[in-house]
Amino acid sequence: MVPPPHSAAVETSTLEGPLVAHLPAAVRADRLWVRRNVSRAWRYALLRRMLACADIAAAFLWCSALGMASGGTVGQLAWSLGFLPVWVVIAKLLGLYDRDERPLRHTTIDEAESLVLWGVSGTFALVLLLQLTPAGRPEASTAVVAGVVATVAVFSLRALVRFLWRAATPPERVAIIGSTATRGAVKRKLELFRDLHMTVVEEHESSEIDGRTASRLLGTVDRLVYAPASLDNEHVRSILDLSHADGGLLTVVLPCRDTFMPAVRLSHLAELPVLEYKRRTPSSATTFLKRGIDVAASATLLVVLSPLLVVIAAAIKLGGPGPVVFSQVRAGVGGRPFRMLKFRSMVVDAEELLGNLISFDGLAEPMFKLHDDPRVTRLGRVLRRWSLDELPQLWNVLVGHMTLVGPRPEQLELVERYSPEHCYRLNVKPGITGPMQVYGRGELTLAERLAIERDYIDNISIGRDLRIMAMTIPAALSGRGAY
Repeated sequence: MVPPPHSAAVETSTLEGPLVAHLPAAVRADRLWVRRNVSRAWRYALLRRMLACADIAAAFLWCSALGMASGGTVGQLAWSLGFLPVWVVIAKLLGLYDRDERPLRHTTIDEAESLVLWGVSGTFALVLLLQLTPAGRPEASTAVVAGVVATVAVFSLRALVRFLWRAATPPERVAIIGSTATRGAVKRKLELFRDLHMTVVEEHESSEIDGRTASRLLGTVDRLVYAPASLDNEHVRSILDLSHADGGLLTVVLPCRDTFMPAVRLSHLAELPVLEYKRRTPSSATTFLKRGIDVAASATLLVVLSPLLVVIAAAIKLGGPGPVVFSQVRAGVGGRPFRMLKFRSMVVDAEELLGNLISFDGLAEPMFKLHDDPRVTRLGRVLRRWSLDELPQLWNVLVGHMTLVGPRPEQLELVERYSPEHCYRLNVKPGITGPMQVYGRGELTLAERLAIERDYIDNISIGRDLRIMAMTIPAALSGRGAY
């Protein structure tokens, strides 16, 4: 079936002011046809139902844990199963079914705080409800164990559901409107973050968009991404009116990247939007807590992972002559040198062979990454694929040379070639993981790497560190950008 043709009168429309009320009736009828015959909302409606099923499954595990744990009774299990819908209601109140549709990218890690609150709130609500039933209130320790089980389960189940949803549904169709540079920036992010589940079907300069083009786009795509070189209130208002009239999704990419950094909070003074900025330097409490987490986590991981470390060391030793651990001088905070440790993933004379592969003086930028480095051993490729060669750096963290989260430490030969704008990344301790590892790894250009590292340094927080550490696990498992 083909939609009815557009009225010729549309060609005279432009994006100069609110257009929806002035569009010809034929065009409004065309929109109605699109809404009735091409449902673009089914994709996210399916996801919401799948997420609700994941939440119910996690709540069922709460009930099972309650029944099996010490103090749980069959009556409590039966009554708690009857209250399963309560968990879905709590998730709805927390907005856990309404967040995937609006942003370009939403992951399970983004809702970590809400999921923990969901687990706590659900446990508290069920304890109160069970107290009103013949089964009686469960013991506090039993409820806590069940709450932990449900919270851990809901993270895994929601991540699995989103993976299955992306596999089962076609990608969201996106049209980008904006300047060449801003359109390129958006497309680059779509290329780096494949979990966005989007595909660009059309691109247009802002000046090319008239009423007919806008109407056609809104009828054929799922989302408009407006990425102008500069913001014009009337222009944005017009596109927003068109999007609202059509029922499609709209995303506006702000041109002032440094102005709208993650630490900025948008608030309102009556109807007046206000941007509120925090201090650039982290507080002494944040610095102290960050170091405390470094010491506790690195010491714990060295003990817990010691069997794996021994296995890797034995495999390297059996693979041929040479040391198990490789140390290299890297630039630390303030550019001060330190010896960074890694499991050896290259041949013994790798340092001497580097000069035959690349010339530091001939580099266009102070960064290099060899995609098919001939010096890497067969075992080394496996270690690098899963980032296992980085595990000895936990010792560097423990002794204070590095931190768990921060910019990656660079070789001194490259740091000596830094321009003043590159030295910003030396203001903090280097990290085992960091923004580079979760936002593209080896696929990032130097400009992209410096941008995300500067953003991280300007907005250091414990919450952001925990988020990056959580994102490191799927990034390492994917192996993308690991060379």
